[in-house]
Amino acid sequence: MATVYDLKSRFQTLLRPVLRRMARAGITANQVTLAALALSVIAGLAIAVWPAAGLPLALLPLVLFVRMALNAMDGMLAREHDQQSALGAVLNELGDVICDLALYLPFALVPGLSPMAIVGLCLLAVIGEMMGVVGVQIGASRRYDGPLGKSDRAVLFGTLGLLLGLGIVTPVFANWVLAIALLPAALTVFNRARKALAEVREGRP
Repeated sequence: MATVYDLKSRFQTLLRPVLRRMARAGITANQVTLAALALSVIAGLAIAVWPAAGLPLALLPLVLFVRMALNAMDGMLAREHDQQSALGAVLNELGDVICDLALYLPFALVPGLSPMAIVGLCLLAVIGEMMGVVGVQIGASRRYDGPLGKSDRAVLFGTLGLLLGLGIVTPVFANWVLAIALLPAALTVFNRARKALAEVREGRP
């Protein structure tokens, strides 16, 4: 099933000239990872502190776009400029989960939104990313299968944040969207487990 993640290679091509200048300037992959984490925490705190304000929500798509660019850059710096490390791998996996929670859990404080649906989506997101990593542990590849992977969650929450922040949709409508999104979130966990196990059975990482 196609996901937003499938566009990653094209996005990386656009970023490569900027990446070369960053590498020459001595910027490391781990520094970029930490910058994405700091940005996410600050943006999430803004939503948590001012949950009834429209601006923090409306700015979320921009924050998520910058985060996506930083996430792409840290991996490219690590792979293409000999910066891969055990610490980098830990920061990358934990950083993604922490960023998601920092940005999306504050939605539970927005007036009218369902805390149960938001917490449920965040919980499934954590389980999904854990299942992606478990693939490596059992001898498969790191799984990024959808239909609601990291990039797709960003589109979901970014769009809802923008529409809610601008007053285009109501919390009632957003709650329906969030409730429906629980199904593909659960399916993502199932797909990653199924495909990881299939890889192991076929003996191809």
